[in-house]
Amino acid sequence: MTSDITAGTAEGDGVAARIAADAGAPVAMQDLSRSFGTVRALDGLSLNIAPGEFLALLGPSGCGKTTALRIVAGFEAADAGSVTVDGKDVSAVPPAKRDMGMVFQSYSLFPNMSALDNVGFGLRMRGRRSGDRNRRAGELLDMVGLTEQAKKYPHQMSGGQQQRVALARALAIEPRVLLLDEPLSALDAKVRLQLREQIRVLQQRLGITTIFVTHDQEEALSMADRVGVMRDGRLEQVAEPNELYAHPATTFVAEFVGTMNRIPAGLLPAGQVRAIGTSAGTADGAAAPASGDVDLLVRPEELRIEAVAGGNGIVTDRTFLGSVTRISVRLSGDVTVKVDRPSIEAAAMTPGTSVEVSLAGAPVLVAERQ
Repeated sequence: MTSDITAGTAEGDGVAARIAADAGAPVAMQDLSRSFGTVRALDGLSLNIAPGEFLALLGPSGCGKTTALRIVAGFEAADAGSVTVDGKDVSAVPPAKRDMGMVFQSYSLFPNMSALDNVGFGLRMRGRRSGDRNRRAGELLDMVGLTEQAKKYPHQMSGGQQQRVALARALAIEPRVLLLDEPLSALDAKVRLQLREQIRVLQQRLGITTIFVTHDQEEALSMADRVGVMRDGRLEQVAEPNELYAHPATTFVAEFVGTMNRIPAGLLPAGQVRAIGTSAGTADGAAAPASGDVDLLVRPEELRIEAVAGGNGIVTDRTFLGSVTRISVRLSGDVTVKVDRPSIEAAAMTPGTSVEVSLAGAPVLVAERQ
């Protein structure tokens, strides 16, 4: 990208100020249910989103996150439940009258329209005059750093540029709620990283309530104020990214968000557990099963590793991740764990190296033995 959303000009700052002045409507989903034949896409979903909050719905394919977004937008009707915006039930309100902007995965730009006309389309549908419409569309293109692309058609722009045009079009109508349906998944890795940073900066600048649907945990954790993890049409947990990572409420959340090791262990008295030759306390609030045989769920950074002759494991593989290297170790009992260490320390731990692995801290969760 040659231009940047974050570098606003006077025109871009002006339109941002106007949007921000009336932005940030609270959104509530109450007991939403939706079935498609025998498939129950949503099963009593309830969620409150604060004014100006950036909330990500995260989960695997088929978990119901996109269905929830489409019901909020008005493109799907719930079988039961309601959607309220700023305290008003909009469940029966047509999509065009819900005061929401939506950005799709596939851009959905009109191929026969320039960037300027695409951005101004919603204003045209609302009866805005040509001069006023073009001025406002130009301001929005400036805000997303695409002034020089105003006269270009979609096929003349890169994927990242097209998605920024789609974002500007969604914002042109000054919506109080912005809905993002996997808007970055069709882009290459570098552009996706740039655009997710720019969307977050723009959202904070505007203060607009935003619901972002994604299956990419890195996107959700890096962009959102809170993340709702969904499974089988229900919310497993809603929390701030750091809380979700450090204190997952369920084993599904623990293993879906970030990398997690499952290590066979035994329960000891006084809330202790023992695994790979180490005893440790369970994490605060972690409910341990009654059985003596359990699995510990431990993050790669919560394991110690040391090269030792005759240790309890053998290095089988290494993955260089920049400043950190992820080391795969096969323990006795044919259990493989992943351990993260600073790359400078991991340089000597080549495949075949004998190592000693131990617990460095409390496990994230204690679960029933699989």
